[in-house]
Amino acid sequence: MTAAAASPAPLWQPTADRIAAARVTRFQTWAAERYGAPAEGGYAALHRWSVDEPETFWTAVADWFDVRFSTSYERVLGDRTMPGAQWFPGATLNYAEHALRTAEDPARAHEPALLHVDETHEPAPVSWSELRRQVAALATELRALGVRPGDRVSGYLPNIPQAVTALLATAAVGGIWTSCAPDFGARSVLDRFQQVEPVVLFTVDGYRYGGKEHDRTETVAELRRELPTLRAVVHVPLLGTPAPEGALDWADLTAGDAVPVFEQVPFDHPLWVLYSSGTTGLPKAIVQSQGGILLEHYKQIGLHCDLGPEDRFFWYTSTGWMMWNFLVSGLLTGTTIVLYDGSPGFPGIDAQWAVAERTRTTLFGTSAAYVMACRKAGAHPGRDHDLSAVKCVATTGSPLPPGGFRWLHDEVADDLWIASVSGGTDVCSCFAGAVPTLPVHAGELQAACLGTDLQAWDPQGKPVIDEVGELVVTNPMPSMPIRFWNDPDGSRYRDSYFEMFPGVWRHGDWITITGRGSVVIHGRSDSTLNRQGVRMGSADIYEAVERLPEIRESLVIGLEEPDGGYWMPLFVHLAEGAVLDDALRSRVKRTIREQLSPRHVPDEIIEVPGVPHTLTGKRIEVPVKRLFQGTAPDKAVNAGSVDNLDVLRFYENLARERH
Repeated sequence: MTAAAASPAPLWQPTADRIAAARVTRFQTWAAERYGAPAEGGYAALHRWSVDEPETFWTAVADWFDVRFSTSYERVLGDRTMPGAQWFPGATLNYAEHALRTAEDPARAHEPALLHVDETHEPAPVSWSELRRQVAALATELRALGVRPGDRVSGYLPNIPQAVTALLATAAVGGIWTSCAPDFGARSVLDRFQQVEPVVLFTVDGYRYGGKEHDRTETVAELRRELPTLRAVVHVPLLGTPAPEGALDWADLTAGDAVPVFEQVPFDHPLWVLYSSGTTGLPKAIVQSQGGILLEHYKQIGLHCDLGPEDRFFWYTSTGWMMWNFLVSGLLTGTTIVLYDGSPGFPGIDAQWAVAERTRTTLFGTSAAYVMACRKAGAHPGRDHDLSAVKCVATTGSPLPPGGFRWLHDEVADDLWIASVSGGTDVCSCFAGAVPTLPVHAGELQAACLGTDLQAWDPQGKPVIDEVGELVVTNPMPSMPIRFWNDPDGSRYRDSYFEMFPGVWRHGDWITITGRGSVVIHGRSDSTLNRQGVRMGSADIYEAVERLPEIRESLVIGLEEPDGGYWMPLFVHLAEGAVLDDALRSRVKRTIREQLSPRHVPDEIIEVPGVPHTLTGKRIEVPVKRLFQGTAPDKAVNAGSVDNLDVLRFYENLARERH
């Protein structure tokens, strides 16, 4: 290899001791002895084996984590076809039983399973034994209410211990959990819950955010009116109000001392329903299985995140985002999970770092947007907080730009494992991301995950390396949806992932897999910018433009015009006090031209009062593009999926003026 072609120096490299101590290293050594995994060749060899020999690999995962099958399986993969792969047919088990196993250990039963933190930043522990007791008591009451395996149980709850208890109690009885955060309005919640027809609703009276109390009693009353299948409503008095008429009280349902009974359900029995963002119609109701999530999360949390009993796992999330479900699965590895219910920026931008300090967090998960906001605000978390316990900072939600990696390295710790991860609600896991034994390069995800045959494909369906391609997964993963709700013939499921390449999962992201095996995410392929035949991801433009201190946030779309032309506007939300004058326009264009290419330079730069997002914080590109293509607003976007309708109306008016 010539000097010019040499790999860039990594930002971080694990020490030999750290590599040796990593759980994935120990797993590889063990699996080499027991299951014929490669003993040499490190992670790359292990990954190759995991996708070449999926049945052996997933058997090894189940064995390594001591998955309790109450009845044995006939084989690992009954059918490999996607969609519709059959995992562990014949096996029965229970997710909640595994999540609460640590309570069976007398040495650990009184240690914290949960650390709950609100905006006072004072951690409140819930022990393993107490969590198990509450789950057992609540599961007994759910059965008494007539909840049976397959019944849906819903939560309109913030990120509080009661939400974890309710999920686990639902899983214990074989019910199907589904949740929304209480900052979702009634219409957004009903768009989700009415699809699945829950029989029980757990709800708060309100929540605290940004130093204020937000009453939700009227919203809850509307949910009760509009969900006719409800047999019971359970009131969690977060703001201290008495239960409304006809509602049961949380304290009464969790007071008992029942023996835990975990319903043994088939491997593919539904565990929960998650929802797509639903920006252009009703959110897709995505069903994932007890066994599939159990195995995938053991692998992801125990091997990739390297978490175990000595760790504390914090991810800033709400119950309306898949990362909350993923966080709860930290219990599987005996890890203490940190539940922060509050604003990410209250009382200051460093709120999340303060929570990490107070809880002695070892793996701190957040959004790329929060990291970039801290960088822009000039925060110094490593200087201002004791973050000595933090071994890893993980980010998701959008690609972390190279500048974000360098900022974490400089401002948190220089010996910091930075894990940018990418996956989706669709699998409630990661396709690529954290590997504790590999180096970290700025702007790159370390590698494809074990058991995930991740590839970048060109339009002809050929794999490409060091070139941009469609993110595809060519083998089944256990946590792929078993189905969508109300999709009897499976057509909506097939159309979502398997239309472009039949039998192969196409996720809808543009990625590059490098010759080193690392992965770069360029943004959604359905919002790809295609100028003069050159495709580019919107994430690349955001990363360049938002380095400028005057730009708070931006949004870019590309429109094919009837005359064959192509119009690419860049919408910019300015920082306070900034003015979009000719000088700033020139700087934006020069930045894009020099850092990306002349083809990326927008046709117009338009000041906007904000950027619309989904309720989980992702920029809404495709619906804005549809508005500018002349689609009627009610067809272009589902208003209940947007965080700020006033901002969206601004784009509607702009689009109308253009037409």
